[in-house]
Amino acid sequence: MGSAALEALLKRDRYVVLAALLALTGLAWSYLLWLAGNMTMPSSGMTMPEMAMGPAMTRAAVPLAMDILLTFLMWAVMMVGMMTPSVAPVILVYARMGRQSALNGKPFAATGWFAVGYFLAWMVFSALAASAQVALRSAALLTPMLDRATPVLGGVILVVAGVYQWSRLKTACLIQCREPLQFIQRLGGFKRDAAGSLAVGFRHGLYCIGCCWALMLLLFAGGVMNTLWVAGLAVLVLMEKFPAQGNFLTRATGAVLMGGGLLLIFREATG
Repeated sequence: MGSAALEALLKRDRYVVLAALLALTGLAWSYLLWLAGNMTMPSSGMTMPEMAMGPAMTRAAVPLAMDILLTFLMWAVMMVGMMTPSVAPVILVYARMGRQSALNGKPFAATGWFAVGYFLAWMVFSALAASAQVALRSAALLTPMLDRATPVLGGVILVVAGVYQWSRLKTACLIQCREPLQFIQRLGGFKRDAAGSLAVGFRHGLYCIGCCWALMLLLFAGGVMNTLWVAGLAVLVLMEKFPAQGNFLTRATGAVLMGGGLLLIFREATG
């Protein structure tokens, strides 16, 4: 293959990567919308894992292991749907740098390894979130429809998320997410081996979790399967990545969350 043909082929990779990211996001949201649309009325008493298992499970309790597994699947798909738009610019930059490196005869590992590492970090988070959801539901703090069972729980979550928006750790993690090239260079640059690229993607995912974990807890306050709530959080996470308005948005959101949480707790305590 001549150099001109190779260059033309490599230039198309960003479109392939972009199409793959759009397809991944679309599939994730399609599953979430299907799941939300098939949730039964609260009076049925069915949990979401029972719905996922189908009519055969409506007369029997879902085993705990299966419950956690299906809940993990829901969270994993949700995180892919929410976080793919935020990480897409970084993945596209990675693909562009890979193309340039290949043209210079010094290729590094495929972009896919970086992406897999990033989403692997979110799979770890999904496992923790799924375990928390099962525990909250078992303690009757979540309804079968995955809404908060008490305003106090929502208030506490709002306050925690609001306080974290003002924390130094949140700011430090945001800096890493907003400067992906500098972040990669601090880790020794782009890797030529798959394991190295996977590790860089995983580290980037951990910083992203450091930015967003408290916001993700808001799903327990607003409804885990409230797709409007999920979409709103996805947009907020994306907008925070832009330094121009991100800092103000982060602090303003924190103030609103703290105020709303304290109001919920106060109303419950005095009502």
